Amino acid sequence: MSDQNPVFIPGPTNIPDRLRRAMQVQTQDHRSPAFVNTLAPVLKGCKTVFGTAKGEIITFPASGTGGWEAAITNTLSPGDKVLVARYGMFSHRWIDMCQRHGLDVQIIECPWGSGAPADRFQEALSADKDHSIKAVLVTHNETATGVRSDIAAVRGAMKASNHPALLMVDCVSSLGSMPFEMDTWGVDIAVSGSQKGFMLNTGMAILAVSPKALAMMETAKLPRTFFDFRDMMGANAKGGFPYTPPLQLIYGMAESLNMLFEEGLDNVYARHTRIAEGVRRAVAAWGLKLVAQTPDLYSDTVSAVFVPEGFDSNRLTERVFGTYGMSFGVGLGEMNGRAFRIGHLGSLTESMMLSGLATLEMAMADLNYPVKMGSGVIAAQEYYRATAKPVLAEKAA
Repeated sequence: MSDQNPVFIPGPTNIPDRLRRAMQVQTQDHRSPAFVNTLAPVLKGCKTVFGTAKGEIITFPASGTGGWEAAITNTLSPGDKVLVARYGMFSHRWIDMCQRHGLDVQIIECPWGSGAPADRFQEALSADKDHSIKAVLVTHNETATGVRSDIAAVRGAMKASNHPALLMVDCVSSLGSMPFEMDTWGVDIAVSGSQKGFMLNTGMAILAVSPKALAMMETAKLPRTFFDFRDMMGANAKGGFPYTPPLQLIYGMAESLNMLFEEGLDNVYARHTRIAEGVRRAVAAWGLKLVAQTPDLYSDTVSAVFVPEGFDSNRLTERVFGTYGMSFGVGLGEMNGRAFRIGHLGSLTESMMLSGLATLEMAMADLNYPVKMGSGVIAAQEYYRATAKPVLAEKAA
C-alpha cells in the first residue's frame, strides 16, 4: 500500500489523477491536422508561466539536462567563455556540461547554502573589457541546498557593468511553483522540465528563448542535431514536430496548464509559500538548521536540512522509506550524509505535508535524534491553522 503515500522529493513530484488520466491516450498521428490543435495551446500557455510575451517556447523530449544542452549548443561556439557561480550540485553539473562542450568556463566558487552572487558577477563582468564572456549561467532554485537566487539582481549586475552577455537561467525546480518573470528580469534563455511544478512525468524539456538568444543561432558553432532550435521551431510553426513527439506528455501538459490557470498562478505561488513556511517552522521546532544561509534565500519548493552532528542523513532517508514507505530527498554532493531534503512542490496540500512531517518524526525517533516527536508537526499545524482559508467558502464564492 506504500505507493499511496505522497513523495516528498524535490521532483519528480506527485502526479494528480487528473493528469494521469489526461496522459492515458491512445497513439495518435502526430502529423495529422489534429495535432496542431493540441500543441499550439501548450506553447501559448507555457509563455504565461514563464512570464514572457517576447520569448519563444521550444520543447524537446528530454529532462531539464537536455534543456541545458540545447541552451548552450544553439547559442555558443567552441572556446566561448561563460561565467557561472558554483553553489550547489546543479550549478556544478551545468559547469561540467559546459566544460565537456569545450567552453571556457569562468567559475565563481561560493559556499553551498549561498545564492547567486550578483556583486561578484558584476565585478567579473566589469573586468571583462573586451566582452569575451558570452553568457552568464544561473541556477534560479538550487535543489541540492534549498536556495532561491535573485535573478533580477543578476540582471542588474549585468546592466551596471554594461555587458552584452546572454543570461541563461535554470528554473527547473521553480517554474510553476514560484514566480518567474522572464521579460521583467531580462532572462534570455530559461530552462525547465515537465516533472516538477507541472506535476508530470519526466520527459519534456521546456525552454523560453528571447529574440536576442535566437539571433545567436546565426553564429553558434557548437554541434547540435536532436536539440536544434531551428528544426524544432520550423516544425512547430507548421503545427508539427521534427521527429516523434512525447504525445502523452503534451496532452498532460495541456491539462497541467489548465489546472494551474484554474487555481490561478498567484494562488499556486501562495500555496507553495504557505506549505514551505510550515516546513521551515517544523525544522526550527526540531532544533535543526536549514542549509540555506539566510531567509531571503529560502526556497518555496525544497528545504535542505542539516542533521545533528554525529548523525548520517542517509540513514534517516533510508529509515523513513524502508520502514514507513515514504520518500524524502537524499543529500547531494557536499551535502551527502550531512543533510536531507524535503520537497514541497507540485501537487501538494498542507495536510499532505503534515503527514510527511509526522512520518519524518517517527523515523528520527527510531534513530534517537534529539528531537521531540510531535514538535515539528505542532509548529506547522499552528501556522497552517492561522493562515487557513476556508475551502467551502471559496467554492461558494
